[in-house]
Amino acid sequence: MPKRITVAVSGASGAPYALSLIHSLLQHDIDLYLLISDAAREVFKIESGIELPQDSEEVRSFFTRQQQCRARLHYFTRRDWMAPVASGSNAPDAMVICPCSMGTLSAISQGASNNLIERAADVMLKERRQLIIVPRETPLSSIHLENMLKLSRMGVMIMPASPGFYHQPQKLDDIIAFMTARILSQLGLPHMLLKPWGS
Repeated sequence: MPKRITVAVSGASGAPYALSLIHSLLQHDIDLYLLISDAAREVFKIESGIELPQDSEEVRSFFTRQQQCRARLHYFTRRDWMAPVASGSNAPDAMVICPCSMGTLSAISQGASNNLIERAADVMLKERRQLIIVPRETPLSSIHLENMLKLSRMGVMIMPASPGFYHQPQKLDDIIAFMTARILSQLGLPHMLLKPWGS
């Protein structure tokens, strides 16, 4: 079971997925490193009506004040190059980019490290750690598909935000929980969000 997990949120549509995943991970006994891009901040505002504060400590407080947290939350801005996730000598066990924009995915596939999200993903690749990417885009161009295939061949888990409906969701939260449950399962973390198939 991973003890140190990075969650990066890029500017793709899908803020509810990110919020659900962060909320669920905070309930586990882990160190959680949170990275949120400037574009993701705008998406939070548009899709969820959330305007995140600029101060790092206030961001941390925002995510932890409304629930009992077992996790130790660490928040870093895109330019915090001294963050542990920026170095292979202190790489976390796993990283999830949720949602992942096609721009971020492209940069990772090319080995770019222009911001902390890209650098953290690059560290995961070079250290052969678990990297999960949750792209949220449609339709997909050949470039998008080629970039995903390239990363998949490097061991990256590609999990498009395409929830199933066999669990008969009754509300939007049920649809969001489906993806959160699948991500937690890939991380090896227990959850009660979704019953296993056939149970």
